[in-house]
Amino acid sequence: MADVIEVNCTTGEVTTRPQTADEIAAQEAAAQTAQAQADAKAKAEADAQAAKSSAVSKLAKLGLTDEEIAALVG
Repeated sequence: MADVIEVNCTTGEVTTRPQTADEIAAQEAAAQTAQAQADAKAKAEADAQAAKSSAVSKLAKLGLTDEEIAALVG
């Protein structure tokens, strides 16, 4: 468990205290949300790459050359 450091900018007083249960829960929820977003982004990128590979394969089956496919796909 991490401590919270509070600084009073007016007086310069620094206070250190343990995190409350609500602060811990909020931090854990934020970490879970961040992980879920990272997982979703990774899946979307993998899906896009799979779709691109599938499209390239289909273009090759249609008889396009590698140069023609590269010109279309980039």
